[in-house]
Amino acid sequence: MAGGGSAIRGSRVGAGPMGEADRGEAAPRTRVSYWCKHGHESKPSFAVDAEVPAEWDCVRCGYPAGLDKDSPPEPPIVVPYKTHLAYVKERRTDKEAKAILDEALVARKEERKRRRRRR
Repeated sequence: MAGGGSAIRGSRVGAGPMGEADRGEAAPRTRVSYWCKHGHESKPSFAVDAEVPAEWDCVRCGYPAGLDKDSPPEPPIVVPYKTHLAYVKERRTDKEAKAILDEALVARKEERKRRRRRR
């Protein structure tokens, strides 16, 4: 016996054909080659009347890519995140840091002594 079900399985009510007729004609396109420092070629397509950007991100490595294969743009310089301690070490020498620490420890000990006397 044949199983029951809808003949238009996987489709919604009111769904029509998809394609050029529903969306209109596609704009004429052109492909442009961009080259990164690693020699990768990216070929995005643009509308013929669109302004083509001078740089594009490489789809393989993410480096900037340019229109000239012989002289692609340089990759950006990435500066690593600095911790608070790294910034402090830029401003202070080890000798200055030790002096500040010793001063803070002396002040802390004096504060503890004063609190004990109050009790």
